[in-house]
Amino acid sequence: MTQTETVPTMVASVEEMQQGWHDLRTRVAQLEAERNSLEKENKALRFLLEKLIEHRQKSHAELVLLLTSLVSKLPINDVGVLISRLVEHNAHVSEVCAALAKGTPEAELPRPLLLRALEQAKRDLVAALKTTVEELIQLDTPLETGMLRSLIAQPDLFFSPASVRAHRCFVKGQVPKERIVREFGPEALIFFNDMTTDPKRNPRPKPEEITLAFRSDFEAMFPKSAAVAPDKRPELLALHRRIQRSKARSEQAAAQKNAFFRLSFILELLHYYEHQGTESPEFAFAQRLPALIEQLVLPGAHDGLDEKLILQAESLLVFVFSPDHRVMIMNNVGKAGGAAKTLKYVLRLRADKVPDENEVAPEFARHLILQPPQPPPPQALVAHLRLIKPERQRLVVRAIMSSDRIRKEDAETLGRAVGKELGLTGLEAPAKVFESLPVEMERQIAWEKIKDLMTTRADPTVIAAAMRDRLRAKYDADEIKQSWIALTEADPISLIRVFCQLPYLADGRTDSIARAVMESYVNRLMHEKYAATYHKIMNSLRNMFKANPNSPTLVNFIALVKWVDSAAASKLSQDIGMPAAA
Repeated sequence: MTQTETVPTMVASVEEMQQGWHDLRTRVAQLEAERNSLEKENKALRFLLEKLIEHRQKSHAELVLLLTSLVSKLPINDVGVLISRLVEHNAHVSEVCAALAKGTPEAELPRPLLLRALEQAKRDLVAALKTTVEELIQLDTPLETGMLRSLIAQPDLFFSPASVRAHRCFVKGQVPKERIVREFGPEALIFFNDMTTDPKRNPRPKPEEITLAFRSDFEAMFPKSAAVAPDKRPELLALHRRIQRSKARSEQAAAQKNAFFRLSFILELLHYYEHQGTESPEFAFAQRLPALIEQLVLPGAHDGLDEKLILQAESLLVFVFSPDHRVMIMNNVGKAGGAAKTLKYVLRLRADKVPDENEVAPEFARHLILQPPQPPPPQALVAHLRLIKPERQRLVVRAIMSSDRIRKEDAETLGRAVGKELGLTGLEAPAKVFESLPVEMERQIAWEKIKDLMTTRADPTVIAAAMRDRLRAKYDADEIKQSWIALTEADPISLIRVFCQLPYLADGRTDSIARAVMESYVNRLMHEKYAATYHKIMNSLRNMFKANPNSPTLVNFIALVKWVDSAAASKLSQDIGMPAAA
């Protein structure tokens, strides 16, 4: 065992310490002077920062006031919701600026709802893209599997020249020449006809632009020819069979075209969202996407509409997060008339919210009565009207009864016959009642009935259903405001329970208008104007939390608030004293 060697330390002498003392004092004095200078500089910078934050708050508040005054002049129904969002955004900016001034810059800036909706739409489109690509592969289409799978990682490849040619060939039942040469060699060209080269119109096309079609006698000449290598012959024969199946009028071919049109819609929309700075919305939403909707719903030359295909088109329109763009797509469907134009009105009147339904319904009625003076048979109209919602059916039937394209007696007879087939009653009486009753009085009477349900402590499910029915029938800013007033006049427990039941339909689905309505409720609840209502609800929630921290009503209420506004849910959780929702 070896001993550790110790290195002797050198001890400074008194003379050396006396000589270095003056140098040390000079350095310390210099450091203190630099520290004082830095403190003064920091104070000056903080003063400038506080002035900048204060100026930012004032300028932003003035900007919000200007925007509020501009928005209030717009002829739309959601003015109140827009103004409340502007005020909420201003409050968020003020909070963040205050946090910066206090030295806590970790507070995150609130993200605009538009950007959040856009990012969610992109995520949904990517997920739908993966599903549709796998569906196309399972359907055994003539398209190359590698090319389809590459679209998942790089969606923009869909718009490359090679992909465009391959997709055009798929629709026409052809195949690019470059693919045949690459996979089977130039000797396989004897089995194909050149569909691009034309002695007069296109005598010298580029080699990569030439498309081929299998010869009609391929099955007869293929066994006799040895032009293709033996290991490639099964693949060429399989390609021929896939193309023939895709060209045939069968369910498999229809399913392949259906999946391809859905894939095209998803990629077109995703491409626009990724390149909004360079892509024109008119080109996407007025030209490309309406044409794809027509091809999806009307794959053949028949005049009938299939509700299953309409549902698929509506599932694609859901990915368009802007309501204006959705309306633009639907309005540009059916430019050529016929069944496509019928599809346009059916899509419009099937939507959850149609602000101009009083204009769309008469236009639909005029379109259905195409050949005056002889009215069409009722059965021809009933088939189309069954595709729209019952409340809109009544509007169209009334428009038919008052149509000026045929004689008044014939129009009334046709309208009554169509109404009888649809099971509609009272086609004239309600119109006379609403004509004699002012809108404000009618609204007040409707909400008084709902208030009576709250007063008599009816089941929250019944109250929520009554509110949903009223809001779906008259969906505008005034109705939402009146519904909120009716809730605030009820006791806090009733408000909380009705709020928890509001989004759920009887069949378990979520009401399509519930999110927008509940978001307006939460915005009002967090506004200082309704501070008294907030304190009442907070006291009830605190009592629930003290009695049972896992109360289903409490947990559901906080979850629904977080669904529409996570910041509001965090504030509620903090004020209640419960852990913030994850």
